[in-house]
Amino acid sequence: MLIDKTLYDRLGGKETYVAVHRIFYDKAYAHPWLKQYFTDKPQQVLESQQTDFMIQLMGGPKAYGGKTPISAHQHMMISEELYDIRSQLLSAAIKEAGIDDELRKEWLAADATFKRALVKESREACSTSYPTQSILDFPKPL
Repeated sequence: MLIDKTLYDRLGGKETYVAVHRIFYDKAYAHPWLKQYFTDKPQQVLESQQTDFMIQLMGGPKAYGGKTPISAHQHMMISEELYDIRSQLLSAAIKEAGIDDELRKEWLAADATFKRALVKESREACSTSYPTQSILDFPKPL
């Protein structure tokens, strides 16, 4: 009998997600544009949250207890171009972690389901969760 394994299982479990997110966030924190969005967040916290979120999304254990993607990013002006840069860094991180190309494509497809929740047409589409929260909107570095 053939068992249809979840993407979580086919990717090799939690260690794979931990490795990919470490590589990805190393890239994001070093990127001249993306890094500006992370100045108030420790990298290890974001790695852990993203790992738990994606594991749950891809059929693994339910451990994520954070915000939804839309509420976590509502105060960030994420343009189509910025989103594409993020996707390219994620794709590169998945490759660097040694994941097969078909599984990389499946991961990116699952990740892309949140694009509409993240990308905004203008700064006016952003909102804050509390009065002292700032809208994060940084020009593309030259």
